Amino acid sequence: MIMSSVKQIDRPSLLNPLRPLWSLTVAFVLWKSLLFLVVTACPGPGYDTSTSLLPYLNRSPTRPAADVGVGSTLPLKFVRWDPIYFVHIVQHGYVYEQEWAFGYGFTSIWRFVASFLNPSEEVGNVAQVAWTGVGLSHLAHYLSVLALYKLSANVFGRETSTQRLICFLSAALHIIAPAGAFLSAPYPEPIFSFLNIFGLYLYSSSFLDDGAGRKLPRDAKLLGAAVSFAVATTVRSNGILSGFLFAYDAIWQLRMVLLHGLSWNVVVRLGVIVLGGCVVALGMVLPQWVAYTTYCTTDSRPWCQWTLPSIYGWVQKQYWNVGFLRYWTVSNTPLFLLAAPMLVLLCCASLWALKMPWAAIKERPTTVIDRTMSPEDTDSLLIRLAVPQGLLALMAFTSYHVQIINRISSGYPLWYWYLVCLVVDHVGESPSAAKSNRLFAIVLQAMVVYGLIQAVLYGSFLPPA
Repeated sequence: MIMSSVKQIDRPSLLNPLRPLWSLTVAFVLWKSLLFLVVTACPGPGYDTSTSLLPYLNRSPTRPAADVGVGSTLPLKFVRWDPIYFVHIVQHGYVYEQEWAFGYGFTSIWRFVASFLNPSEEVGNVAQVAWTGVGLSHLAHYLSVLALYKLSANVFGRETSTQRLICFLSAALHIIAPAGAFLSAPYPEPIFSFLNIFGLYLYSSSFLDDGAGRKLPRDAKLLGAAVSFAVATTVRSNGILSGFLFAYDAIWQLRMVLLHGLSWNVVVRLGVIVLGGCVVALGMVLPQWVAYTTYCTTDSRPWCQWTLPSIYGWVQKQYWNVGFLRYWTVSNTPLFLLAAPMLVLLCCASLWALKMPWAAIKERPTTVIDRTMSPEDTDSLLIRLAVPQGLLALMAFTSYHVQIINRISSGYPLWYWYLVCLVVDHVGESPSAAKSNRLFAIVLQAMVVYGLIQAVLYGSFLPPA
């Protein structure tokens, strides 16, 4: 259906760029329903029975173990791997030091929503907590799809058929991203994806306001983007990479000072940018401060003595074996092979953004519309986005549990645009166009197949995770 949209967007179909909200919503519901059915249909607990123990953790004279009916067991199909920790944290807080490997912001958001939906209990029983997490992930993923569409419209415009197609297909690809079941299960990826992409939408909107001379809205949106990136960083630590946008802007403003001297406008602009960067940094600092006041004022853990105390760095190294080249073992070779396609795709997309001329795609309408970036602004923004995405791929290859790149990449829009522009920029009958179309079709089919296989493995509690 997506390929038919590439060839003829005016033709009525389920996926129609002329009706983006309706089409994306229908596609989202169909894909998520399919994944939900696959995960819940998986028989048995899999090779690990950890999930089945969760309903009994709250057993007490006043609170018996949870029911074992369908309403209690069905959501637990999504509580595999890390969500076992997440559910415990949501119900009891951070009890064990190793739990600080997981985003403080994510579990806090989940706990707040669970408490709001179950006011009679602190956070509800295990099944209620699991249902809340699953619902939160679905909602965040849907909002992320819409945010990506709006971000794409800011960057590429939507006045021409080519621009509308880029915006639509990018958001559609985000629905079937390789994160798959992890965007349906109670994982931090859906919330991070929404917060990071929404932050980029606000950041790109500040470009439009700057071009139109609207300075107050520009600065307000820039600070709003910083807040969104900061919260995203509390959800997943790689959100700090978005702080590069503010570092780039600060260096650019300093360059303007060297070239043209100081002015009030430049000083104010630089102050807003620096403040925004500090806000993003708070997303990393505040959770560490909470942990420091929890552990280091009454006890003395080894990380408390560090020059920059970080429970996150300590826990990742001590309990999860995360660190530079620590994952480079022969036994992990299959995981590197599993991650290789996404690593290559992320690197190719970053290089593409650094050298791609946008004049051909940025078809300017005859009337001036300040809701559309100029090709120069598009180039500038894509260069900014290329660096964090490239750094993410490099860090995953050298320092992370490499297989998680397939899910944490979902919150980075550049590679979606890269895949779509392979087709949209070469629509025609030339050999290069045919080659691009085949490549796009292969990637699309691989994403769908991988998503379904991954859902079966996830629902059966089988690796990789």
